[in-house]
Amino acid sequence: MLELLDLSKNIEDKQQYKQELKNYQLELLKLAKELDNLKIPCIAVFEGWDASGKGGTIKRIVERIDPRLFEIHAISAPDSQEERHHYFHRFWKRLPYKGKMAIFDRSWYGRVLVERVEGFASKEEWERAYDEINQFEKWLTDDGYIIIKFWMHISKDEQFARFKERMENPFKKWKITDEDWRNREKWEEYEMAAEDMFQKTSTSYAPWQLIEGNNKWYARVKVLKIFTETIRRNLDLRNNSKPIT
Repeated sequence: MLELLDLSKNIEDKQQYKQELKNYQLELLKLAKELDNLKIPCIAVFEGWDASGKGGTIKRIVERIDPRLFEIHAISAPDSQEERHHYFHRFWKRLPYKGKMAIFDRSWYGRVLVERVEGFASKEEWERAYDEINQFEKWLTDDGYIIIKFWMHISKDEQFARFKERMENPFKKWKITDEDWRNREKWEEYEMAAEDMFQKTSTSYAPWQLIEGNNKWYARVKVLKIFTETIRRNLDLRNNSKPIT
């Protein structure tokens, strides 16, 4: 699936980018309030390559929304306390209240990505996780949650350019770690794990959205477009399914 993405997709005009971004942010502002009024929870999951633009995109999603209506969860390796519980325990704790939004920068998909590739989970554990993840998301959507899953995709050359820029920029140097460089050496293994993940966990109730991320402006606008359209479509379906009295 990843090799079919056209990474040349672009927005070159800054004014066009700002206008499209503003339009979708305004729509999302209204939708977030509507979700709150109807007590419908929404989850957004962001996965993708290091330096693929997850953080910058999340920033544009939430910057116009009432901060009382969302939470952002930056997921890293489980700590010693979390390791004493079932794998999903730390994610259950972070699910949004009804009417609120939760945005996950990395997520439960770590089991079939980094934990698989780096050997932190056994083969039995990460193979079992596909069904566990699907069941987890099915439970949530059956209970009324909206789940939107994004994979931010960039080329290996673009990642190298962004790593280099971060190394040279004192305001961004904190974003780059030795682990990022080590992960890059396993690009093909991560790509294989991602393809398996798409095939086995892209479902009718929680499909994956693949985002061409070489151009940051294009990626941000596309994510916001999908985000708003998915919420609106879900709200319309629920309104149309209400019985006539």
